[in-house]
Amino acid sequence: MATRYQIFLMVGVLTALPFSAGAQSTGLEKESVTIVMDQAKIMRIAAPASTIIIGNPAIADATMQDAQTLVITGRTYGTTNMIILDSEGETIADANLVVEGPTENRVTVYRATNRFSYSCASSCEASVVPGDAADFFGNIQSQAGARSGAASGQATQAQ
Repeated sequence: MATRYQIFLMVGVLTALPFSAGAQSTGLEKESVTIVMDQAKIMRIAAPASTIIIGNPAIADATMQDAQTLVITGRTYGTTNMIILDSEGETIADANLVVEGPTENRVTVYRATNRFSYSCASSCEASVVPGDAADFFGNIQSQAGARSGAASGQATQAQ
């Protein structure tokens, strides 16, 4: 059964996901949109949006590319919700956002109770993933920050 409002999710091909404006009041389950942490997903909506509400922006973030195109970015593991309103405050879409960790080209090494994550494309490199051993995570994050600072001309001098 087609509803007046539909949200279109593009992942290679365009997929239509129906969102009923009254989904909560009728007891229907919300649609779930899965996003990979540190990756973006483009969503197109059938009606122009005026406001996007994210329940927990630490889990996922949304920006409006234009009135009918959203970019959803997974920030960290977890589940939150997203509500999209039109200019009159009416609900266009109400969805659950599920942010999962990457699984492609990923190797996880466990040493006793410590976890270490690596991103493996042509070769494996250490990767910052929440839940990894604190020292490993901190060292990789520090190195990545220093590299990023150097690339933008904000490098600090060695002490």
